[in-house]
Amino acid sequence: MTQNDFDHAATQRLANGKTVQQYIDERPIWADGTPASFTPMTTMQWRIWWLATAGKFFEGMVVFMTGVAMPLMVKEFSLSAIQKGAIGAAPLFGILIGASALGGLSDHFGRKRMFLAEMFLFVICLILMAASPTYECVLIFLFGMGAALGCDYPTAHMVISESIPSIDRGKLVLSAFGFQAVGALAGTGVGYTILNCIPALTAWRWMYATVIIPAILVAIGRFFIPDSGHWLVSKGRIREAEQAVLKLLKRTPPYPKRIRLVIPAHGHPAAGKRHRGSGYLSLFDNNNIKASILAAVPWFLQDLGTYGIGIFTPTILASMIGANVQHAHNLADIIHNDMLAAKGAAWIDMLLIVGIIAAVGLADKIGRIKLQIAGFIGCAAGLFLASLSLNASNTGNIFFIFAGFMLFNFMTNMGPNAMTYLLAGEVFPIHIRGKGAGFAASFAKLGAVCTAFFFPILLTNVGTQYLLYILVGTSLVGALVTWVFRIETNGINLENLGKT
Repeated sequence: MTQNDFDHAATQRLANGKTVQQYIDERPIWADGTPASFTPMTTMQWRIWWLATAGKFFEGMVVFMTGVAMPLMVKEFSLSAIQKGAIGAAPLFGILIGASALGGLSDHFGRKRMFLAEMFLFVICLILMAASPTYECVLIFLFGMGAALGCDYPTAHMVISESIPSIDRGKLVLSAFGFQAVGALAGTGVGYTILNCIPALTAWRWMYATVIIPAILVAIGRFFIPDSGHWLVSKGRIREAEQAVLKLLKRTPPYPKRIRLVIPAHGHPAAGKRHRGSGYLSLFDNNNIKASILAAVPWFLQDLGTYGIGIFTPTILASMIGANVQHAHNLADIIHNDMLAAKGAAWIDMLLIVGIIAAVGLADKIGRIKLQIAGFIGCAAGLFLASLSLNASNTGNIFFIFAGFMLFNFMTNMGPNAMTYLLAGEVFPIHIRGKGAGFAASFAKLGAVCTAFFFPILLTNVGTQYLLYILVGTSLVGALVTWVFRIETNGINLENLGKT
């Protein structure tokens, strides 16, 4: 087909068809000509949502279950402090690498292919993890699982957001993201249950083994979904896009009965020299630099605070679960302490769920930017409240730490922890959305790595109180950066995002 033929076909479609998102957002019309009051989700749209949600659930489950499994691994492999730290960092490094290196591939190979590939990589590493014979194998397979979960950061977001009505995008993406917290709660619960049933060093292997069958079922389920119509149109594969959208919107009775897609000017595969660039450098050109800063910098600052406040977790756990064996002398003591920590962590994880529920209810009403700014300010208030514990009495000490931790966890999940994830998958144009969201997630995890590495040094050199003041400052900077580079995406048609 010549360029003139292609342009003529595009003109005809503009006259007779609609865009992918217009079809997705379209409200059915009753027999009397009255439009429905809402856009009903199809069975396929809900199936896609559940399959994407499962990935976020597994992430929370595996990461938090590793914390429960860690003492048993340390005992079985006789690990040093450095080796123990490497195990804790391995999934984090995997997420950092996977988000960009694998997540960005969805712009080239399609959302569905990477959605499948990441889950199969996760399953393979999970099986090998449960059978790991050495510390080195544990390290490799934890990194592999992290890489798969890192790929899921941008891919799961896009699979959901490019398949659902614009008006519901915020709450459905965040609902899926919230299953990280549900998975965290499940992970600590599974860890506690297995320790109770199998009080042996091999218990950590059974923890990972419990996830294998559910993960395989999710991987199989992902075979039977259509690819993103948005992505197919951006590649000029219009007929395939029409078939994908028809499968996505299949209803009984059928509505719409047929799909005839418009080719948006900014989605034309020959327009603007392939969209003025589709590599990672295009994230920093004049058209996308504002989106890149908004997506990456606040998320980086949010991770600094989130991992920083974790320093106070042991104090809070001690106040919640009471006295325990301070120095483990044998396997029974190790398992006893591990069960106590798992039980306390489960209580703390519940606070994260409360915050994400608030985010789900407010994101499409108040907007992403306002929630992110308010959340950062609330995080700063929580950290400052925790800092007051250092000048309080014993009773006040526990109150200020606990109150500050609760406020921080609620505000971060209502605000920046949820909104940075949501915005990163919305502010970039379709042809670089995977790269943009992946870059933002990787940059954020760099903040987490910095926190894990530098906090012990800073604690020794500047002290806990000044370190908390630093985190108060980073939270306020996060609010400022969000305001200066704000791009509100609430309710906006995805095809208009990144349009120039």
